[in-house]
Amino acid sequence: MESLDVLATECRQCRRCPLAEARTQVVLARGNPSARLLLIGEAPGADEDRLGLPFVGRSGQLLDRLLTEAGLDPERDLFIVNAIKCRPPQNRRPTPVELAACRPWMERQVALVDPDLILLVGATALQGVLGVKGGITRLRGQWRPGEGHLLAGRALMPLLHPSYLLRNASEAEGSPRWHTRADLAAVRRRLDGQGLPRPTAPERQELGDTKRSC
Repeated sequence: MESLDVLATECRQCRRCPLAEARTQVVLARGNPSARLLLIGEAPGADEDRLGLPFVGRSGQLLDRLLTEAGLDPERDLFIVNAIKCRPPQNRRPTPVELAACRPWMERQVALVDPDLILLVGATALQGVLGVKGGITRLRGQWRPGEGHLLAGRALMPLLHPSYLLRNASEAEGSPRWHTRADLAAVRRRLDGQGLPRPTAPERQELGDTKRSC
């Protein structure tokens, strides 16, 4: 059976797109690989490229604070990855070609972690995982059923990216930060409401087959 260590070794050797030429490090993951909650962000920034970990710059610090406020421990309750594993130049948005080249790594992470719930943080993550372009402000906070072999049986929620929240610092009711706190509170409630052991792989496959036949 494949392990995350094997995936990491192979991913660090990746040359599938030009982003590999300028990276300092491949940025893979942080957190708990046994968590029921997987968070998928967009792409590494300068701090992430330097340290080799996702969400460790200013955006990551804000994300960790919001997660903690919602009762979610970033190192215990989540496994955190990015849709893109190498930093795009000048932190530009990844291209569709780059997203497609990196998608197999993200899919293997999803399969290995086998989460119940997935958070898609930012428009690029939404596009990279579900193929939905734009609409993050309209779709944020809404649970979406996973479809297809990889995502069936899982629930996904788009969230606003913390870099957007840094540019919109208001804490007032109805602000982006207010909405994000409400969204994360809904995530916490869903985790608490399930309150069941993680399904085994055969059970998850059976659930996915049932959903596809409906």
